Amino acid sequence: MGIDVEEPTEDLVGELSVAPLDTGLARDPAAAGAKAANLARAAAEGLPVLPGFVLVPAARAEGAPAGADALRAAWRQLGGEDGRPLVVRSSSAHEDTEESSMAGRFESVLDVRGWTAFHEAVRRVLESAARVPGAHAEGDPFGGMAVLVQPMLKAASGGVMFGADPVEGRFDHILVSAVTGGPDQLVDGSTQGVRYQLTRRGHLLRTEPETGRADGPLSRRRLAQLVRLARRTEQVYGGPQDVEFGFDADGTLWLFQARPITAMAARPPRGARLLGPGPVVETLPEVLQPLEEDLWVAPMNQGLALALDIAGAAPRRKLRRLPVATTVQGRAAADLLLLGAAPAAHPMLNFFNPAPGGRRAAAAWRVGRLRSALPLLAQDLMADVDRQLHDFPPPRQMLSGQLLDAVSWGRTVLASLHAQESLAGALLGADGGSTAAGEALAVLAEGRDRGESDDELVAHHPVLLTLLPPTLGERAALPERIGWNGVPRGVGFLSVREGLRLRARWVQEMQTAMVREVGDRMNEHCPAGERGKIALLRWHELLAVTDGGKRPPDLAQRTPRPDSPSLPTAFRLADGRPQAVAIGRRRNQEHEGQGAGGGRGSGTAWDGAGSRPQDAVLVVRSLDPALAPLLPGLAGLVAETGSVLSHLAVLAREYGVPIVVGVPAATDRYRPGTVLTVDGTTGEVEAAPAGPDEPSAGPDEPRPGPDEPRSGPDEPPPPDRADPAAGGSSPVLPLPSDNGESAGFEGPVPPAGGRGRGAVA
Repeated sequence: MGIDVEEPTEDLVGELSVAPLDTGLARDPAAAGAKAANLARAAAEGLPVLPGFVLVPAARAEGAPAGADALRAAWRQLGGEDGRPLVVRSSSAHEDTEESSMAGRFESVLDVRGWTAFHEAVRRVLESAARVPGAHAEGDPFGGMAVLVQPMLKAASGGVMFGADPVEGRFDHILVSAVTGGPDQLVDGSTQGVRYQLTRRGHLLRTEPETGRADGPLSRRRLAQLVRLARRTEQVYGGPQDVEFGFDADGTLWLFQARPITAMAARPPRGARLLGPGPVVETLPEVLQPLEEDLWVAPMNQGLALALDIAGAAPRRKLRRLPVATTVQGRAAADLLLLGAAPAAHPMLNFFNPAPGGRRAAAAWRVGRLRSALPLLAQDLMADVDRQLHDFPPPRQMLSGQLLDAVSWGRTVLASLHAQESLAGALLGADGGSTAAGEALAVLAEGRDRGESDDELVAHHPVLLTLLPPTLGERAALPERIGWNGVPRGVGFLSVREGLRLRARWVQEMQTAMVREVGDRMNEHCPAGERGKIALLRWHELLAVTDGGKRPPDLAQRTPRPDSPSLPTAFRLADGRPQAVAIGRRRNQEHEGQGAGGGRGSGTAWDGAGSRPQDAVLVVRSLDPALAPLLPGLAGLVAETGSVLSHLAVLAREYGVPIVVGVPAATDRYRPGTVLTVDGTTGEVEAAPAGPDEPSAGPDEPRPGPDEPRSGPDEPPPPDRADPAAGGSSPVLPLPSDNGESAGFEGPVPPAGGRGRGAVA
């Protein structure tokens, strides 16, 4: 952009000194700022840097020429008097550092022509120092700002290059975004450009969007030049750099800027396990506290490992070493490869490996006998569980030791229930019977018609626990109103797998009641700061405290795990954080863009106008640098255009904001209020099914549940809930799955003798 004003601003001239880029003063970041110092250093090392000078406050440059004459002489020598356009850029002590790039936060003025316009551009750059809070706090009237002046190059093509891939955390890749013309249209987010991913040897791995060899702003020869520049700048600065570059009309490559790469994504270590919520999220959908994790995830892991071992689906040595089920950020996750929920990384090696076949052959005899025996074994287990649950007295009538014994028995029997339930899903297939969720919805519909409260409903019909997630905290409410879902038949009509799953839920609820009673008794003997924190203990800590041991010294400081975004469908851990992995995903689907880093987040779509939601996901058309003040605290950022290497994308990564660019029609499809999940690694943007623009039920009528009929009043009734397909499908040895929400409730245990087919719900 060019500027033209009538009167120069003379009051700044006497306070500025001139430091040519080839001087030691220009290489001092404390005086000239990091941007100018980096370029001066690059020029001294022989890198292709345009000539220029730095305007430094005189207080930082003793002995350097200062005043109007020195400034005019430098301007004239650079060609300003001959009408040559100049670029006047910020070079602040606060930008281009290893901690923060401050990309795009300060002023840069392009195409500056004439002495008057030059003065105005300098003033604008100096005044932009105030954009950083506290910049003038140390008494520096310039706020740590210097001014870099260079000739303006009319670039045939230009862009940004990262000497490492900050999105995937790969130091063996080089990332380039380029456009026809200068890089300014790329870094300001107005143009998406073409993205090239290369190896450090210059091999082109991927181009987005895909272009032919003759298309695109960069030829293979120019890409090779950039790879050499990336390696050279890394040698000069001691690490991979974020570089702005341009090619002039003659094909000469010029370096416009070099700074450290900030906010590199952590990369999963080699051999990191492939994890995902998989089917376990249906059983444990919420964030778990430490004691909940020990009570429910540990038995689930034991049961799954046993089932996998019996079926010969995984080597016993691996099952001992790697947990099948675990938690990540408090959420349940499973090993997708062990469960068979993801393809192997090297399927051909598995084909030639005789071990899996031999292991399955050894298990075939066991499995064949188990297939016929499992229904009776499961019925015996369910009857034993029902009997034991029925025999427990009310928690208030039990000794504390008896309460803990009941919880411990629950951990043991949960492992058996999970093992048999998983085997039932794998071996029995469609064994008939209805689903627990379908039975619960039918019971709930009749109970609501009778006007019964939640407590009354659950007390009379424990099958309703299927609709609530297990928790040691406050119990969730049952759905207020639902449509007709058929006639309830009783839990005796559930399939074997569904019956086992329902007993697991009843055992979890029994444990909840027992633990709450233990917690109430502990509260009577605890300091005020330690009361109500039993869920924050580990199981071994709880046993130690009840055996007379000391409470953990940090118990008063412990806080509940906060709610966190749902886990990616598939991920690997890097520095303890999930990094999403695409499995069998087709690219360029309309709900996808280019992941620009920042991890994964969920929140409410916001267009930047009006009241900001607490968990705002900003949805915009382009990555305007003026949006930078909105970045702190965002749950995500989605843009229709823009480059992953633009200034705003760099800042978003520094703030840890998940960002996806290049999402077609994002502002039209994701209206304010839409609940979104943004994955800055894979580029996926997922909207919750019940968006604000979708048709919804009436104000008093919720949407149909997963087992709830969707037919109208004059349409045929839904298919019979005994349809075995209602149970859903699962991986090799699936976990409980019922097409409905899992459950959690504080209430009575079911009656004994649940083995009969006519048992009531």
